[in-house]
Amino acid sequence: MSLWIWLLLACALAYAWKLVGYFVPAKLLQNPRMSRVAGTMTIGLLASLTVVNAVASGQSLAADARLGALAAAAIALAFRAPFLVVVLAGAGAAAVLRLLGWN
Repeated sequence: MSLWIWLLLACALAYAWKLVGYFVPAKLLQNPRMSRVAGTMTIGLLASLTVVNAVASGQSLAADARLGALAAAAIALAFRAPFLVVVLAGAGAAAVLRLLGWN
């Protein structure tokens, strides 16, 4: 199968999954447990995406400036810095580490 067929299949499955969501009864969605599960899943997916983007390079692991940027952003978050400061801390750390040759 060509890549386009896989892409169209993935699009159709994503659309079908979204369509299934409209058939879920409203009573189920109003359950507080469901809200907690949905919120927790969102946080978990975002965290896993962040880690994968920070340490993966193709199909191998890489320790480069992205890992240092993630650490700097985590430290800024620990000090409860505003979001813009967190982003700037991560970007600044990545820039300094790349300048030092830690690609």
